[in-house]
Amino acid sequence: MEKTEVFNKIRSFPYSGLGIPVLILVLLGMMTLPMPVFLLDLLFTFNIALSIIILLVAVYSLRPLDFAVFPTILLVATLLRLALNVASTRIVLLNGHEGGDAAGKVIEAFGAVLIGGNYVVGLVVFLILMIINFVVITKGAGRISEVSARFTLDAMPGKQMAIDADLNAGLIDQDEAKKRREDVANEADFYGAMDGASKFVRGDAVAGILILVINVIGGLGIGMMQHSLEFSDALEKYVLLTIGDGLVAQIPSLLLSVAAAIMVTRVNSSESIGQQVTGQMFASPQALLVTAVIMVVLGVIPGMPHVVFLSLAAIAGGGAWAINYFGEKKKAEEREEKKKQEMEMPLPDAETVNQKELGWGDVPMVDLLGLEVGYRLIPLVDKNQGGQLLGRIKGIRKKLSQELGFLVPSVHIRDNLELSPTAYRILLKGVVVAEAEVYPDREMAINPGQVFGEVPGIAGKDPAFGLDAIWVEAQDRDEAQALGYTVVDSSTVVATQLNQIMQNYAHELIGHDDIQHLMDGLSRGSPKLSEQLVPDSLSLNQLLKIIQNLLQESVSIRDFRTIAQALVETAQSTRDIGQLTSAVRVALSRSIVQSICGPGVDLPVITLEPQLEQVLLQSVQQAAQSNVEDNLVLEPAMAERLQQSLAEVAQQQEMMGNPAVLVVAAPIRQVLARFVRYSAQPVHVLSYQEIPDNKQITIVATVGQQ
Repeated sequence: MEKTEVFNKIRSFPYSGLGIPVLILVLLGMMTLPMPVFLLDLLFTFNIALSIIILLVAVYSLRPLDFAVFPTILLVATLLRLALNVASTRIVLLNGHEGGDAAGKVIEAFGAVLIGGNYVVGLVVFLILMIINFVVITKGAGRISEVSARFTLDAMPGKQMAIDADLNAGLIDQDEAKKRREDVANEADFYGAMDGASKFVRGDAVAGILILVINVIGGLGIGMMQHSLEFSDALEKYVLLTIGDGLVAQIPSLLLSVAAAIMVTRVNSSESIGQQVTGQMFASPQALLVTAVIMVVLGVIPGMPHVVFLSLAAIAGGGAWAINYFGEKKKAEEREEKKKQEMEMPLPDAETVNQKELGWGDVPMVDLLGLEVGYRLIPLVDKNQGGQLLGRIKGIRKKLSQELGFLVPSVHIRDNLELSPTAYRILLKGVVVAEAEVYPDREMAINPGQVFGEVPGIAGKDPAFGLDAIWVEAQDRDEAQALGYTVVDSSTVVATQLNQIMQNYAHELIGHDDIQHLMDGLSRGSPKLSEQLVPDSLSLNQLLKIIQNLLQESVSIRDFRTIAQALVETAQSTRDIGQLTSAVRVALSRSIVQSICGPGVDLPVITLEPQLEQVLLQSVQQAAQSNVEDNLVLEPAMAERLQQSLAEVAQQQEMMGNPAVLVVAAPIRQVLARFVRYSAQPVHVLSYQEIPDNKQITIVATVGQQ
């Protein structure tokens, strides 16, 4: 049976939750009830074994979080030891006049064997152990815990931002990012808990001194007044038992203090402490060789213990020789092995070499979205240098994903030395779709259309909207804003254009995997509807094409349930992608119209003259008969006049603060939407069926052939 299976069975034991309540009852019983001497010996032995186990677990842990429960175990072990002190104090004071093993075999052994039965020696040894524990180990570990906790908390924001940067850059996925965030939070919790746990160890050391003094004074008083012992006899018996009791408690305390110090000084690594010590201290023979020379010099001085110093010098020298010998031998073996492999390898011709060198790993996948920057723009994407672009891109992706209804893919950012130092370009599927130049040490002052003066700077254009702009110095920012300019930094300039690219090409950013995610979400909420949609009514590829058509016309797919219902109903009569898309638009009419003109009742619209609309209908019918889909068969002069008229009316609507909405018959809506898609002025094309009942139409302009 695997170890994990054993641990899982232990954790799933129905009464495993009773461990803590039982432990509390045991501690209370040890402090309040008389305890047999045999049980006291058993618990003292258990306390020593527990301390050794904790120390070894701390030594073999590769990183502090591998033993994250250590602060809690430290508290429990400290309480156990203090409870044993209380129980042993009771027995020492009650039966100490008998001497010997009156307080148990363990206390007797520590009092008689370890210190030879001399209570003066025992007192000195106890005090030395207390000084080592209290002044050296506990104080140092407490200071390290405090500093580590402070530094860990201060570093948390930077670590979180580094995780976000890796996630935005596509280096890690959501699960890995979640795991890393949990590790960062757990690390902060651990060092914070260790900062408090070190106070327990320090308090335990103080308690050990006080318990020793109380036991000695109490024992002398009880022995002389209640049992009529002589002062020397009482001093020998009670002090010896008290010292034995103190040593029994102090040695586990010292072990736990060492374990705490190891945990707070532990460095995250894939190697244990033993491997690190061996690999770092004895990796080079020079240190041992110099040590051997110094020991030889000390050993030949008259009056020095020659045997000891020269023996250690021989050991150090032998260690240096062994490290050098085996290191060189290993290097020689590696060289021979490499040479042997080269000799056994046949000499292929040039064509064979090229075939072996190439593989599928040499053919990288094209990123959906990419951003290449010149070397002077690297600080914009480096958080260590104060770059804010990664955070802006993450915010844009989140906002667009919520608005469009699918997860916008991450942007892969890399530097390109072929670009101008201050230039950048945005790539879609490996093809450049936008490029511009920014000045990272300046800010862009954009002219919104009306300003009250000029500011000194470098003239330019806003890359996102083509507005006139000036790159100004940072100290001129307030002046530019006072003159009516909109001032943004270079990170905002790049992020704004990237946002525009994502919106314009949203239909190319969604793929089959994203459609499958939408179907998975639909199946959880409406399983029957999901089954009827795919594969009963449509294939996944057909559904993708419809969704792409919607996104291409800036229609959000957040309401995927309504989209699915409309497709299931319409697919019973037709499988034409255009007609299915139109049916979905009608179902989403309220959402579409609200995104254009807001929640108001009035809807100002533009219409076509009846004669022009008839001409366009005939053009669409002729295109259908000629198997030319989604195109207008118009004379070039007529198409130019139509486009110019629509642009003029749209500009008038924009000046009045209204969106340009063109309402036409359903058969020509799709082809007209494509016709005006790349016009200078944005025009929203709706069919009459897409106007919700709660909207009041107001015709503000009519476009004709002239």
